[in-house]
Amino acid sequence: MSQTAYINDLEYSFETGDSILNFVTRHKGAAYIPTLCDDPNITPGGSCRLCTVDLSRDGRNKTVASCHTLVQTGDRIYPNAPGIQKLRKNILELVLTDHPPDCLTCSVNGQCTLQSVVAQVGLDRIRYPNGANHQHYPKDESHPYLTSDLSKCINCQLCIRACDEIQGEFVLSMAGRGFDSYIIKDNDTTFIKSSCVACGACAEVCPTSAISDVFAPSRTQADRVTRTVCTYCGVGCNLNVYTLDDEILSISAPADAAANQGHTCVKGKYAFQFYNHKDRLRQPLIKRNGTLEPATWEEAYTLVTEKLQDITKEYGPDAIAGISSARCTNEENYLMQKMMRAVIGTNNIDGCARICHAPTAVGMQRAFGTGAATNSIEDLWKTDCILIIGANPTNAHPVTGAKMKQAAIRGTPMIVADPRKTDLARHADIHLALRPGTNIALLNMMLFYILEEGMEDDEFIRSRCEGYDSFRKSIMTLDMNEMSRICGVSTDLVKKAARLYAQSQRAMCFHGLGVTEHLQGTKAVTLIANLAMITGNIGKPGSGVNPLRGQNNVQGAADMGVQPNQGPGYLNISDARNRKTYEDVYAVVMPGGPGLTIPRMFDAALNGELKALWIMGEDVVQTEPNSGKVIQAIEKLDLLIVQELFMSETSRYADVVFPASSFFEKNGTFTNGERRIQKVQQVIEPIKGTKPDGQIIVDIMNWLGFKQPDYHPGWVLDEIARVVPFFKGVSWSTLGKNGKQWPVEADGKDTQILHTDTFKRGKGKFHFVAFEESPEIVEHSEEFPFILTTNRSLSHYNSGSMTRRTADSVLLSEDLLLINAIDAKKKEIRDNEEVMISSARGFTKIRVKVTDEVKPGILSTTFHFPDILINKITSDVLDTEADCPEYKVVAVNIEPLVSETI
Repeated sequence: MSQTAYINDLEYSFETGDSILNFVTRHKGAAYIPTLCDDPNITPGGSCRLCTVDLSRDGRNKTVASCHTLVQTGDRIYPNAPGIQKLRKNILELVLTDHPPDCLTCSVNGQCTLQSVVAQVGLDRIRYPNGANHQHYPKDESHPYLTSDLSKCINCQLCIRACDEIQGEFVLSMAGRGFDSYIIKDNDTTFIKSSCVACGACAEVCPTSAISDVFAPSRTQADRVTRTVCTYCGVGCNLNVYTLDDEILSISAPADAAANQGHTCVKGKYAFQFYNHKDRLRQPLIKRNGTLEPATWEEAYTLVTEKLQDITKEYGPDAIAGISSARCTNEENYLMQKMMRAVIGTNNIDGCARICHAPTAVGMQRAFGTGAATNSIEDLWKTDCILIIGANPTNAHPVTGAKMKQAAIRGTPMIVADPRKTDLARHADIHLALRPGTNIALLNMMLFYILEEGMEDDEFIRSRCEGYDSFRKSIMTLDMNEMSRICGVSTDLVKKAARLYAQSQRAMCFHGLGVTEHLQGTKAVTLIANLAMITGNIGKPGSGVNPLRGQNNVQGAADMGVQPNQGPGYLNISDARNRKTYEDVYAVVMPGGPGLTIPRMFDAALNGELKALWIMGEDVVQTEPNSGKVIQAIEKLDLLIVQELFMSETSRYADVVFPASSFFEKNGTFTNGERRIQKVQQVIEPIKGTKPDGQIIVDIMNWLGFKQPDYHPGWVLDEIARVVPFFKGVSWSTLGKNGKQWPVEADGKDTQILHTDTFKRGKGKFHFVAFEESPEIVEHSEEFPFILTTNRSLSHYNSGSMTRRTADSVLLSEDLLLINAIDAKKKEIRDNEEVMISSARGFTKIRVKVTDEVKPGILSTTFHFPDILINKITSDVLDTEADCPEYKVVAVNIEPLVSETI
């Protein structure tokens, strides 16, 4: 039964929990209520009082602030009664007495909320003296992106609430009283010196230009606003990109975006100026006499076509391999695997999922039948417990990380298992600071205590799972004291975590590369699946196993068949029935048997079996472990082809370099970490001389005699829907603003939660896994006694080729090595000092940061900067099941640099 209330004596329906402001605003045309301190993503503050309305309720008349007064059945609301209009004008007059009268020269003239409200209210004169008490504050222009001019602040406190309630940083607050009140950052410092993470939430909500960003004022000049999807992490944030004459002016986030609800991080909002950077590749390059030289597209295509044909003729198609990219669209990844399989004739195709979440796919497929997130991020508001294992979302997935932090702040219990004291670990109820490489021991402890204390869900196990009895028998033989010794976490603390997780009605698990990039990465994922199944936390809201996909389209690349053993839709390529599915569409005989994973490609190149390698959008020299081995491998190739935006470390070794277009310059789709397929829409024309990756692949397919139309996501998606079962109802024309979460039925119905009634494989499978120490520790820990684990920073993205060419490099200009104060003292190393870090593979120089974020014996750093090239020292130990490199356990030593004397 609908609920109704009245606006100016006309009846309208409302929803339970509606404020008067929301109710009136939703019924556009009914009335207008001005406000200076309200935002849909922030709790109503009621500080400006402009939203005041007359309300008649239960025979009584009163004046109320509409933003935090809830509607009741039968309410009669009069938003613009004469007395209310007079009150609003008086409020605005008082506001303007303490506001500089410089609208025409203000940087936000034309897009200022205060200016708009004054016009809409109809204020045409100010009765009070202007500027008598006006405070003048120095502008803060210290930050590369954010500015403040507190002379224009109206003390609405929206920025404070945005920082607190959206990002959860608590950087901003109010100091002083009365006319002396003003906004401060931390303890009254500048933006650049503060703890601000530059998400831009404060600038977006500011009704004046008291806090702004350096790009926002130019939005009024834009002749077009295009909605697209961010190219950085796996959150899949929607962006509104403002352009003028093919120049990007500014970026904001649409409030109706399901993935990010109007919020962004520093990269998505501000790190866009790489798109027209002077370093962009603008024409093909061919290596002649050992030097890369400019060439025409026809010259490059001719060379590539002839070389590929010659290699195929002499050595066979398996002498050729391809590496695709999560930086590219679903359609481009699909075309890349199609070219390798249907045109070249090999299953030697892989992608960057290999070095991040390949163990997730294998482990979850073994347990559930599907290797993707079981739930949606919005379930964070429905869960009773959050378990985060081996992930640092506030840096690597900032918008999702901010939601997790908000959930913790609001009281949702949180457990963090991570060697480092991450931002979320500081907010967690329990921090399990385990030794890197010991996830198996820790997870087995949690499983043991759940069983020992009878906290398992017997009904779910009996009806939905298999393999439980043998799993239980094996788990209960483990020695918990030994497991505690191995992982470095006390039995009492692990027992406490097990109780918190198992006794929660709905518990939601997230994991990242701190789980997968290990010798036993796949096996750890199966244990996480065990945790969910044993407690019945699968197939319902606020629960599940949810991998935090590292890159923007790493989920999509895998979905599209960018892996050597499975084609599009995860169909086993060794099965003739699956090959027939592809053959019916491609009209060629498909190769059978698995191809080479990325690490095996390098091995094959070193032993002379692999002759050609095509790399689309990946910088393997900088991002693959043991860079020295990678370089040796690609130097032995007869042909290395690279598609890139910039001259990367890998491109320098290429025989042919194709200049590719960025995500701003193409159409397609990305699939985020919650299986949401979203439109990437072209914002500007491709930079002159470049082509979309998909067009380059299509061109070469045509040159090789396999005819394809010009690249467009429309026809490619239609073809994908024919071969990928869970894309059956996906089309370019029906994705809409917020996309769809696969599986998508033929009628377009999508899926928010997987495994609600049954698992993809039928019954969920329990697996027992015994702990195994990494060979890296067994073989090298005596000579190299520290453990290095790699991570990401907030400001940069993987190899940093894009973000390093923006002002993000002002925020972080080099990789830093985190070290505990105890270790620093023992090694006589001071904060900010450069050290030599070495492993069994090599050494490099890096500056240290002394911190409590890591425990003694543990070091941590990022890999964004090629001049340091931290992957020179990482190992090529691989996950036993999925060939994912073990970036998280590297045996190293460090020493202070010895100054040379003359």
